[in-house]
Amino acid sequence: MIYSITGELVYADPNMAAVNVNGIAFQCDISLNTFQHLGSTGSTVTLYTYMNFKQDGVDLLGFYDRFEVDAFKMLTGVSGVGPKAALAILSEMDPAKLTLAIAAGDYKAITRAKGVGPKAAQRIVLELKDKVAKNLEGGTASDTFVAATTATAAGNSNAADAVGALVMLGYSQSEAAVAVGKLDQTLSTEELIKLALKALS
Repeated sequence: MIYSITGELVYADPNMAAVNVNGIAFQCDISLNTFQHLGSTGSTVTLYTYMNFKQDGVDLLGFYDRFEVDAFKMLTGVSGVGPKAALAILSEMDPAKLTLAIAAGDYKAITRAKGVGPKAAQRIVLELKDKVAKNLEGGTASDTFVAATTATAAGNSNAADAVGALVMLGYSQSEAAVAVGKLDQTLSTEELIKLALKALS
């Protein structure tokens, strides 16, 4: 198995990158998230890799960091979610936002990914929510998630009302939770909404 490749970036687009390693250019399928982290053509890059074995060959997938690889593996472990759908999801949201959406039960955020419908998104949340929760209990929660869940998990009614109001205004549950969770939880609902809207804009 290939853990990672490091070499000269000879080509990149939002779906694929080619990295020249000692005269051999490896073609890797990538997410938009990884593409946005790549340097310009000619620069030296490192991609963490995953090999997808198919009946008609092998695809090499490249990721900007190990967190994205882990998120990809987690997604493809869900029944009915293949590599293409997993890359589409990771093109729509980075691993931290994906974790937050799953933990918050925000399947609608996942449906923004191209080709991922409500049923598939709900299945992802259903199958991964407990796994994400165990990771959080084990102390691997990101600062973003901790901040986001402070508002709702702590039983703060003002914060919960503010999150609800932001959702009514068109923001996703996870986006609203992040914005409100970073604020002073002693503020009134109106103040929380005002400051969260300012942050979201």
